[in-house]
Amino acid sequence: MEPPNLYPVKLYVYDLSKGLARRLSPIMLERERQRHRQREKQAPCREPDAGLDPGTPGSRPGPKAGKQLEGIWHTSIVVHKDEFYFGSGGISSCPPGGTLLGPPDSVVDVGSTEVTEELFQEYLSSLGESLFRREAYNIFENNCNTFTNEVAQFLTGRKIPSYITDLPSEILSTPFGQALRPFLDPIQIQPHGGSPIGRPNGQS
Repeated sequence: MEPPNLYPVKLYVYDLSKGLARRLSPIMLERERQRHRQREKQAPCREPDAGLDPGTPGSRPGPKAGKQLEGIWHTSIVVHKDEFYFGSGGISSCPPGGTLLGPPDSVVDVGSTEVTEELFQEYLSSLGESLFRREAYNIFENNCNTFTNEVAQFLTGRKIPSYITDLPSEILSTPFGQALRPFLDPIQIQPHGGSPIGRPNGQS
């Protein structure tokens, strides 16, 4: 019996902020620290919220203060010589690096899969009619990274890195993130340059 063919699976990682998140994050963190200290001064009889101020020696970061953001991550899966991703237009594909985002900022080797191209296309079609319909897209709860995490596990049994999947909860755990959520929720992200799965030539 011949051994099954193995196909490499890659995760393409893009920083949509182009480095801006890394540069601005320390500024926003410092503002959160100052607000926290001000609240503590205004309530002197209350026991201090230990561990919620990363600027205090010996303390640990907590949800009120947040943490350093290294990027705003968009990811896609590359397998069978194509790149697959999910956005507000549904599931799309293109040649690797073929969207307007250009080449990825980093590439993660997820592993290899025995899943054939034909079976994978059937799987994507079923996802596009269920979990990852275009109207199901939500920037925090059902986004490109939710999709790649699901697909990576189907293909290899492995999840994508947690620093990517944890990003929405890290943002929303801060007062700043909660304040921004009503403005961010309606945002629709769909990198141009791909063809929607099931709709040839990118047509609706």
